[in-house]
Amino acid sequence: MEALFSQLSFLANQALDDKNFDPSKIEELLALFEQEAYGSWAAADAEHRKAADDAKVSMKEAEDYLDSLMEAAMADFRSSYDAADRTAAAELSSLERTADATQKVAKSLGSAATGASKKYMDAAMAAAVAAMKSAFASSKVHP
Repeated sequence: MEALFSQLSFLANQALDDKNFDPSKIEELLALFEQEAYGSWAAADAEHRKAADDAKVSMKEAEDYLDSLMEAAMADFRSSYDAADRTAAAELSSLERTADATQKVAKSLGSAATGASKKYMDAAMAAAVAAMKSAFASSKVHP
């Protein structure tokens, strides 16, 4: 590009000094400027397109990496959730078995208490009846 500016400066000086200067020389030089500018623009455009494509590839790689991390995190979560669910189910089952055993013991103790109470009542009634019979037999009644 600098060579073109140098040549333009030379032609401008020549145009000022030479009355027979051919203006088509400047037009040819301007056409070269246009080609150089277009070439620079095309190179810059290609460079920007390549940078954009590289950025898209990098974004895709980052998205894929993020997706893999997200999938791994979800797999860990599912695994932890399933383990916690199994632990909770096992604990619930254990508590239910303990509650059933406790209920059976309570029923057994209740039955034993009822039986003992009934025997105590029977013994008390038998003692009272015996005391009454003895009292009637001796004709003395004690309270």
